[in-house]
Amino acid sequence: MGIIVVKPGVLATIQDLGRYGYQNQGVVVGGSMDQTAARIANWLVGNDESEALLELTLAGTELRMEREAWIAIAGGDMEPITGQGEKVPQWRPVRVDAGTTIRFGRSVNGCRAYVALAGGIDGEMRLGSRSTYLRGGIGGYDGRALRAGDRIEARNEPAKFAVSRLAESQSGSLRFPLWHAGGFAVAHSDVAVIRWMPGAHYDWLSEEGQSAFGDGTFRIGRQSDRMGYRLEGEGRLGQHVRKGELLSEPVTIGTIQLPPDGNPIILMADRQTTGGYPRIGHVATVDLPVLAQLKPGDRLQLQRVTSMEAEKLLIEAEREMTMLGKAIELKLNG
Repeated sequence: MGIIVVKPGVLATIQDLGRYGYQNQGVVVGGSMDQTAARIANWLVGNDESEALLELTLAGTELRMEREAWIAIAGGDMEPITGQGEKVPQWRPVRVDAGTTIRFGRSVNGCRAYVALAGGIDGEMRLGSRSTYLRGGIGGYDGRALRAGDRIEARNEPAKFAVSRLAESQSGSLRFPLWHAGGFAVAHSDVAVIRWMPGAHYDWLSEEGQSAFGDGTFRIGRQSDRMGYRLEGEGRLGQHVRKGELLSEPVTIGTIQLPPDGNPIILMADRQTTGGYPRIGHVATVDLPVLAQLKPGDRLQLQRVTSMEAEKLLIEAEREMTMLGKAIELKLNG
């Protein structure tokens, strides 16, 4: 069962939930930027949440199904349509006929869409993960972004669904149920609220710097990617931080560093394992999927929370995810 990449778009890669257990050797974790959307997409086609899938960025990807297959699209809305102009439903399993082409337009909400294939996507397994790490050239499809003509295969025999029960609606070459998991869809907002906690070097900022950082509105800079988001505000914070020498220390996704140019950087999925800039904050884990769907030019407002508040928010979010996973399982197999 194969998918042919007709056009890769801005950036298309194979990702899973990441490469854990090797940071002490300098190997980055990587994986899907929006892990909530990736997990749900896999659940919707009967896969384990850790299976590899496609991560599409911003616009322009075009895929062709070699055979009939079940897929699910979750995450940012790129308004996918078939070659015949049929709208492809998102946040639900969709059976696609052989020969169907799916085109992804410019993202109208969010930044990244995830395409799961029933049976999971095959890819180069390196250090326990199929996720593509572009800078290291490992994982996924020969360690690189997808190109026109690439052929993507399913890794396992896909789960058997009761098609007559699931396919409650049909549109040309597509069949799909009426139910969906869209409650986790990207919420449109002019200014995204991102919660954060002070980091080890937060007190290096003067009172003016702390106020400018904690109460300011920032814009995602153009030099932002899977490694990190550069924040641009009304003023640079560098003049408000005391000078000092730092040894490189461990960092993680969501760590907020302050480089010499005074514009904070939020480390993302492909971040390095250590860093030598002051760590002035950390994004609450619960808001990492929201952050992952922001694109250059989008604005965000930082909202300070305590570690205990962040933990409670994450526990509640995971409780909702667990309930959703069980509900999808009942729909597919019940």
